[in-house]
Amino acid sequence: MAVTPKIELSGVTKSFDTNHVLRGINLTVAPQESLAIIGTSGCGKSVLMKCLNGLITPDQGSIKIDGQEILGQGRAALEGLRRRFGMTFQFGALFDSLPIWENVTFRLRHQQAVDKKDARDIAAQTITLLGLAASVIDQYPAELSGGMQKRVALARAIVDEPEILLFDEPTSGLDPITGGVIDRLIIDARERLGATTVTISHDMASVRRIADKVAMVRNGVIIWAGPAEAMNDSGVPEVHQFVQGSAEGPLTNEKPAASPTKTAAS
Repeated sequence: MAVTPKIELSGVTKSFDTNHVLRGINLTVAPQESLAIIGTSGCGKSVLMKCLNGLITPDQGSIKIDGQEILGQGRAALEGLRRRFGMTFQFGALFDSLPIWENVTFRLRHQQAVDKKDARDIAAQTITLLGLAASVIDQYPAELSGGMQKRVALARAIVDEPEILLFDEPTSGLDPITGGVIDRLIIDARERLGATTVTISHDMASVRRIADKVAMVRNGVIIWAGPAEAMNDSGVPEVHQFVQGSAEGPLTNEKPAASPTKTAAS
């Protein structure tokens, strides 16, 4: 018996005036699967993710969650959809003026009748799951390191136990060790919640750690999708160049100029 995809996109397009960002995205994500979306800057990855969680409305196409079409739904249905998603943003997007406990429980308090004491308890329990001390809940984002801020953003994304987690460059700006810790926390959260995850990332080490499946976007379409372990043997030159981080290849507009040859006198 075929399993209904958790997420299914068919023919999704999006343009901004004459800028055709998405040109027909076709993609499926199975329940509890971890998908990583890769591609060069400006290829449409972030727009794709915003279409997925309803922040941007596509011009054409279909987006289904558990087999149900979400495009064309009214505001109430769209709000209900967003409650099924948790998301972290590239730069954390924490509220600088709010203490950590209010950051973590911000959406929860707006959706449910949670009083201050219960919200503080929930925030403390959630951040301790992510390796932070409970006392952190009374600090402000500016008092935390980049890695700690990433953990708080993750806590905010998972606090109401969503079915689908979206991560926009979760290890961006972090050193390799801290990035590895964040990846481990993402994997733990996914397993604990039984969630489906979609991650945008340029960090290939992170992609290899967290992804079951990888899709590459190029010029607004998916040019390759497959198991993460097949990335090195995709047979697609663009994928090969991106995965290897090569300076030359089809993704590079022009080859870098040759370096001057050094001589013994130079």
